[in-house]
Amino acid sequence: MKLLGSFLWVLAVVMMFATASYQRRTGPTYPLRATVETEGVSHRIRLIRSQETTAEARVVLPDLGPAAEATVHWRRYPTDDLFTPMPMVRETVDGEIEMAAYLPLQPAAGKVEYYVNLTAAEGQIRLPELGGGTQGGDTAILRYKDPVPIPLLIAHVAMMFFAVLIGMRAALGAMFRPKGVARLAWISLGLMTVGGMILGPFVQKYAFGAYWTGWPFGYDLTDNKTLIMWVAWIAACAILVRRKDESDRWARAGVFGAALVMVGVYLIPHSMRGSELDYGAVDTGVPAEEAVGVG
Repeated sequence: MKLLGSFLWVLAVVMMFATASYQRRTGPTYPLRATVETEGVSHRIRLIRSQETTAEARVVLPDLGPAAEATVHWRRYPTDDLFTPMPMVRETVDGEIEMAAYLPLQPAAGKVEYYVNLTAAEGQIRLPELGGGTQGGDTAILRYKDPVPIPLLIAHVAMMFFAVLIGMRAALGAMFRPKGVARLAWISLGLMTVGGMILGPFVQKYAFGAYWTGWPFGYDLTDNKTLIMWVAWIAACAILVRRKDESDRWARAGVFGAALVMVGVYLIPHSMRGSELDYGAVDTGVPAEEAVGVG
């Protein structure tokens, strides 16, 4: 039985990292990646999609050869503004030559969409490629956010990771080894309460100026996903209290069901339908901090 318990912990760790990695890599703030080959050399390209408001966002390409030239075309998002061209210039960073351009600074929740036209020996190359590439869209969309204190961010992320880990372990225990499931379910709920429902709104406030933009005040998907997951674990723990025996089939089903909701939540990319600045309102004179909605 001890060997089984250890195996279930290992499996829970693997599941936690798999779901967290999937959510991060599929989210709209994860950098767009591509590979460009010029003059027989393969270059990895990384187009950023998130930036703090402490500095302009730096769009960077590796040096693709002396004949290569590149131009960034950008505009505010979502607007009908015309794209503004911005030539990329060569800079030396840590002894390496790079081609760079700087997107104009926007208020928190402000977004800029951009693409890069590259002229190399092989001809014209567009990044991202028309048709969407691997992560959607013919442009890269970058969102600005205000800085979040590092200790707060670490505490929030760590608690949410451990909430998922222990929740997964509780679900596996409900399936194969019910002993200790109730304790694990309560720990997962506690971590989720502090990490998601208390620290999460503070992270949101620092980054975008509002504590909560989910139901019933708005449609922020990250807030609503956290709320749904939290309610599911409250329900599971309530069933455990009512049934009193953690090996009871209904108690085990409640824990397993809450874990399924958690997995479903983490299969939805992070930061989808998050805070977005309404440039139409800003252009009419509304202060930027009062023009943040959900997009």
